[in-house]
Amino acid sequence: MIVSSAPAAPVRRARAVRPILALVAGALLMAPLAVAAPAYADDYPSWQDVQNAQGNEQATQDEITRINDALAAAQQKAAEASTAAMKAAQAADSARADAQAAAQRADELGAQAAAAEQAVQQTHEQVGTVVAGRARTETTAPLSVRLFTGADPDQLLTRLGVLQQLDSTWAKLDERAREAESVATSLQDQAQTARAARDALATAAEDAAQKAKAAADAEAAAVADLQGHVTTLYAQLATLKDTTADVERRYRIGQQVAEQEREAAANAGSSGSAGGGYGGGGGSDLGGGGVNVDPAGAQAYAAGQLGNYGWGQDQFSCLYRLWTQESSWRADALNPDSGAYGIPQALPADKMAAAGPDWRTNGDTQIDWGLSYIQGRYGSPCGAWAHEVANNWY
Repeated sequence: MIVSSAPAAPVRRARAVRPILALVAGALLMAPLAVAAPAYADDYPSWQDVQNAQGNEQATQDEITRINDALAAAQQKAAEASTAAMKAAQAADSARADAQAAAQRADELGAQAAAAEQAVQQTHEQVGTVVAGRARTETTAPLSVRLFTGADPDQLLTRLGVLQQLDSTWAKLDERAREAESVATSLQDQAQTARAARDALATAAEDAAQKAKAAADAEAAAVADLQGHVTTLYAQLATLKDTTADVERRYRIGQQVAEQEREAAANAGSSGSAGGGYGGGGGSDLGGGGVNVDPAGAQAYAAGQLGNYGWGQDQFSCLYRLWTQESSWRADALNPDSGAYGIPQALPADKMAAAGPDWRTNGDTQIDWGLSYIQGRYGSPCGAWAHEVANNWY
């Protein structure tokens, strides 16, 4: 049974009366955002909406709900864009591997067909030698006539024996030549088919690579757009709730992870399969290009985040072993069997969209999600590592 503990709501600081100078300064700080950032879509709250909601409890709560809905929409868009890019990259990798295997097979069959052709030629040359020898053994009269009329019958008998041997050898060589020709023809046909398959798969691989690039470009554009909106939305939440954007972000990630765990538990209960967030055994295949792979940097970032979850540095040794076993701290680690992805091996991968639009490519975003998961499910990295040791998954 999976027990998830949702993080406590951010603590609201006591609201003080803001001096006019502070309000002016705040307006000046917010002004560049409105100028530099692209115009918000209709469904994104503006800073003016946030300012209008302040001072009215119901309006503030409505605006908080609206911001949370916008964050959920951004999260869904990020999940869809990055999942599409990941699948396109996997399809391109698979198509490339198929094309390479087909090319290798075509080369092998071509070499075998050439060798078979050479064997046929050699056999024909041997047959020609035998035929020439037989011709030298024969004279103008048939051998049976010369056997009874010749002056030296013993010599003719010797020639008869040689002729019989040549005939036997010719028959064997003729049979071998026919077999060699059959093999050569079959190999030539196979080689031609293999070359056609190679060319078709090479075209498919090129097409898949172009689609993967298009998907990656679409993902990059979506992430760049969503990242700016998400940053602003968290700042707006912090303004309405009088906290900080970082506190609001970590609180929301925790909420999302807890909800994901509840859904996983419900699905496991209905299907009878094991629930949870990760695939054991670690990622192996890569999950597509454009990923910032920096194991040492990821480890340093994770170590610096432990305090935000109430953990000491003594927990890092457990976390290090856990994610070394799961993914070798590679942000592009993909388990081809389960589909678990990233440094924490999230399953399904797009769960990590709760932590940010760049969840597929940014190891830090993956770590933020993974630490929230560990906190909610196991309480600490050492608790997660103990489960990993006992079950080979966490």
